[in-house]
Amino acid sequence: MAKFIEGLYYSESHEYVRIEGNFGYIGISDYAQHALGNVVYVDVPEVDDEVEAGEDFGAVESVKAASDLISPVSGTVVEVNEALEDAPELINKDPYENWIIKVELNDTTELDQLMDAKAYEEMCSKEG
Repeated sequence: MAKFIEGLYYSESHEYVRIEGNFGYIGISDYAQHALGNVVYVDVPEVDDEVEAGEDFGAVESVKAASDLISPVSGTVVEVNEALEDAPELINKDPYENWIIKVELNDTTELDQLMDAKAYEEMCSKEG
């Protein structure tokens, strides 16, 4: 059963963002990692790259499929989770602890376009 965490913002493409101050930690949801299966590779942008809400910023590859990562918010990449380079399977262990990129947000009003845990869970139950 997929976990849905209160206080995170979710996108229709199954990414989440956790807000801390003016920063957002972006990763894929538990629902998404279950759907993908065993993650074998994560393609991430470089620090200082710009990401745009609704645009792809990388990809996650599993034994079953490859999936583009779509940024839920716009901003500047300030950190990438380097642990995923050697151990992409960390996303399968806990996708909420193992975020993919940290961005400095350009526009916090973009969060209004995203779903809370309850709305996201409802969307996933319709998909499943």
